[in-house]
Amino acid sequence: MKSFQKISGLFSVLLILLIADCSRSTGKKPLDSVPVAHAGARPSAVLKTGGVPLWFRLTEEGPVLLESIDDAALSAAFVPWPLALHVRFLYEKDGEIILAINRDGFIKLVPYKGDIDGITLFRFSGGEYWRQYTIGGFVFYNDSPAALLYLDDHFLSSGSPPPLLRTWTFNMQSNMPFPLTIPALEIFPAEEGWEADVLRYGTGGLIYYRVVKRNDAKPEVKMFSASDLAKNGSEITSDVFFNSALRKEENKNPLLPELPEGFFYTETGRVGDNLFASWEEQEDFNIGAAGFVIIKVSP
Repeated sequence: MKSFQKISGLFSVLLILLIADCSRSTGKKPLDSVPVAHAGARPSAVLKTGGVPLWFRLTEEGPVLLESIDDAALSAAFVPWPLALHVRFLYEKDGEIILAINRDGFIKLVPYKGDIDGITLFRFSGGEYWRQYTIGGFVFYNDSPAALLYLDDHFLSSGSPPPLLRTWTFNMQSNMPFPLTIPALEIFPAEEGWEADVLRYGTGGLIYYRVVKRNDAKPEVKMFSASDLAKNGSEITSDVFFNSALRKEENKNPLLPELPEGFFYTETGRVGDNLFASWEEQEDFNIGAAGFVIIKVSP
């Protein structure tokens, strides 16, 4: 598998199982990305952790193992963040980690259930369809992970239409993500020109979202809060919307290795006895290389 071809000779048995990644999508139409369910999602790899940190860089083919973080410098062109591959959102749930990867899809990391200490990595790639759009939010709806896609044309006009299928999820029946209908958003149909570009948790235990209709004159913007996305949200002012954002703490875990100049940690979490952290090579509003590191720590 191309995604992990650099693994040979790096850390001997750090990667104990390598399975062909069946998550790539070749079709550009959104419905082509919804296959007949397989018997189950197949893991991309099982990683044996311990000894040294495992550094991965994100690519369109999937995560690539690096010998060290120094190999990531200048390995990818700097592009505005909405257009870049990077870990956009991270959620810990039931001892597992779910990642929403901008311009790609989902990654799920779960403790390996076997005779070694390790992690099973599943990749759910949205293929060409997802590469057109930016992830504007990630929440759970009816206990399913839900990523919101929108067309960001602020930095570059791609010529792509706004996504008609704008919220996506996955399950363990297949390696393909698939559309998910969220009633609170469907009140503003994409077919009528409405686009949702923010969907997030906020203060008061509520979910906040924003929809925009780009008219010829002035765009129509509406903002809402909701306790249940199965129902209509309550319209709120822009001040309430922006003040509802949860503050993000700076990642300064003492167990994390030092990064090269220009690199920054963005999200952290735990999966089993392992510390996870995503990283980015940043320059103003641009991202170059991006990926994650996994470190074995004490229980």
